[in-house]
Amino acid sequence: MLESLFISLQLALVTTVILLLIALPLAYLLAFKSFRGRTVLEVMVALPLVLPPTVLGYFVLVMIAPDSTLGRSWGSLFDSSLAFSFSGMVLASVLYSLPFAVQPMQQALRSIPKSWLEMASTQGLGLRQTLIQVMLPAARGGVLVAAVLSFAHTMGEFGVVLMVGGSIPGETKVASIALFEFVEMQQASEAWMLALILLGVSFVMLSLVYTINRKGLNMVGGR
Repeated sequence: MLESLFISLQLALVTTVILLLIALPLAYLLAFKSFRGRTVLEVMVALPLVLPPTVLGYFVLVMIAPDSTLGRSWGSLFDSSLAFSFSGMVLASVLYSLPFAVQPMQQALRSIPKSWLEMASTQGLGLRQTLIQVMLPAARGGVLVAAVLSFAHTMGEFGVVLMVGGSIPGETKVASIALFEFVEMQQASEAWMLALILLGVSFVMLSLVYTINRKGLNMVGGR
């Protein structure tokens, strides 16, 4: 049980860090830029919200299969299979939790007053400086919400990680899969304990989100 919880925590942490790095430029593009294909990008980002996890997991599994281009490239570089591995689960988790990272950031960036951005421009700040000195501090609440939601969503994954990672003890057997197996084997006490732990984690994560929202930190840095 503890081993599966550790793998879940590790997966959630790695996925959240990667998502924060990926989601910020995507959120900026969707918040401020008009370009050909914008609607397609928005749909692709939001698709995991409505797509069944097993469907997404299947497509990812096909994409990283040993005989696929990505699978062969990974194998030649690292001499290992991307399918049914922790790295494969990270890739699937990033795709599955992407909207939970992008959308809070996008909303927070859109909430920044245009006058702040115009002032940064008149002071000669470039895009990078404006992002670091103005946008990120103003939208810090949205970044926090994105991190919390990404972490919590990854902790609760089942269908995607089962399709891509399987249930390899000590490597890909996360807490949600362990819980499912406890129920299958009629190990009620272990199932109850693990379910309560996951419930507690979810409760704490959502409490953080509501606390941030209540204080208005995701709307222009608490202004």
